[in-house]
Amino acid sequence: MTSTDISVSSRRPSREPEAKTRTLGGLGSSVAKPFEQAGEMVRLLGVVLYSAIRHPMGYWGEVRDQMFLTLRLCSIPMIISTIAFGLGAPGLQGGNIFYLFGIPERLGSFFIMASVREFAPWINAMIIAGVMGTAITADLGARRIREEIDAMEVLGVDPIRTLVVPRVVALTLITGLMDIVALVFGVVGGYIAAVPILEANPSAFVASFFDNATTTDIWASVVKTSLFGMIIGVVCCYKGMNPGSGPIGVGKAVNQAVVIAFATIWIVNAVFTAIILGVNPDMIVFK
Repeated sequence: MTSTDISVSSRRPSREPEAKTRTLGGLGSSVAKPFEQAGEMVRLLGVVLYSAIRHPMGYWGEVRDQMFLTLRLCSIPMIISTIAFGLGAPGLQGGNIFYLFGIPERLGSFFIMASVREFAPWINAMIIAGVMGTAITADLGARRIREEIDAMEVLGVDPIRTLVVPRVVALTLITGLMDIVALVFGVVGGYIAAVPILEANPSAFVASFFDNATTTDIWASVVKTSLFGMIIGVVCCYKGMNPGSGPIGVGKAVNQAVVIAFATIWIVNAVFTAIILGVNPDMIVFK
């Protein structure tokens, strides 16, 4: 063995621990980063709530504009989606089960669970996250890479107060209000499936629906959907304020914002529904 071979072989063992250390370090960073971002999002939510409650003036003009923009862009897709989903999955599929037993009118009671409690708030939130959430992330991300937000900070203008608070408040309010419209059209989809298609008695369908509807179902659905809107606003504003470098970073931030918002909404929906049903066990029993 030559001296060159000895020197090469002597250097090889020293490289393996370095490579292993870099791999473990990268793995640890990948695991810790989602938790760090989750903590930063919670912190952003706290700052937004503090700013909105402590100084509740000066941002309502922007809130109004954001609400009207959301209503204009999201109302038609939301109405079409809730009617189509109500007609398809719980309407025809669930209605066929009731039809086998000769009680298609009982589909009205089923839509308390299907539309009011679950799919109408969920579809409403998905539409708003996909339309307005992505628009907010792209807008704030573009402002960041153009250094507009940095210029605001240099001038002493708080970007959280100016850009984030109005958007989060607007999405929280308009998502809850649009949930009422989503509930109505979701039930309309079930009515179309039950009465014209399955030949159910229309009066019996309506009576079955209102016999099982409670005030808790309505306010819980609106509150839950408002929480969805707040989650969408905070997540999308955070990703927009912290994009990667360049337009590619903004595109990745948009994709990540939608995925994180969807996943968080599903978790909150499961926890919220479990709490409501646990506190009100009479809601589980259908009359």
